[in-house]
Amino acid sequence: MNQAVFVKSFQNGLHVILDDSLPFDEIILEVENKFRESAKFFQEAKLALSIEGRALSLEEEKQIVDTISNASGLTIVCLINKVEQKNQMYLNAVNQIIPGVSSNNFGEFYYGSIKDGNTLESDSSLVIFGDVYPDCSVISAKDIIVLGGLYGQAIAGNDTDSKRSHIVIAMEMSPQKLKIGNLKYRVEKPAKWSIKPKIVPKVACVREEKIVMEILSKETLAKEIL
Repeated sequence: MNQAVFVKSFQNGLHVILDDSLPFDEIILEVENKFRESAKFFQEAKLALSIEGRALSLEEEKQIVDTISNASGLTIVCLINKVEQKNQMYLNAVNQIIPGVSSNNFGEFYYGSIKDGNTLESDSSLVIFGDVYPDCSVISAKDIIVLGGLYGQAIAGNDTDSKRSHIVIAMEMSPQKLKIGNLKYRVEKPAKWSIKPKIVPKVACVREEKIVMEILSKETLAKEIL
């Protein structure tokens, strides 16, 4: 990066990327100049801010925030750390599949595949960014979304107080076992010489006290409440 301070925008916020080779005093001057030059574009906006590129103390973070605010008129409503950035990035990916999902109305996010016979269990809904390998299990009190292949076992709707049935979504749906609430899905083994079907995202849901597999679509999801 040739610039000491580089600014990128994201929805409702800014990434400020700092050169880690310069003294902090020089960085502050560069931040001030950069945001003073751009002040007319912000027009007293309220934005989130992430600071990347170098390790900062709390006092240094505060100094950067104050410098940005004073130079541009921006109101920084919050600082976003890398974990929060990652959550938001993955949350945006989930929203491409299920519009309206947020970290408030969904539960836990797991980054990576589940393998080696491991079990992932949660008392809330789960979004898994990876595969669930054979002989592995995912158990959720509510809903399960696998942004990868489901080749192991999935158990959703393990909460007895729920007023509705729950669902399991996978980009490739090929579970060894699948259960929603007290209902079990009968997994049929493909015929030895059968042609492998085209891989499409599917949702497992309850219809008339029976688990059914349907192709994932807006129409299908409209029948369910996440």
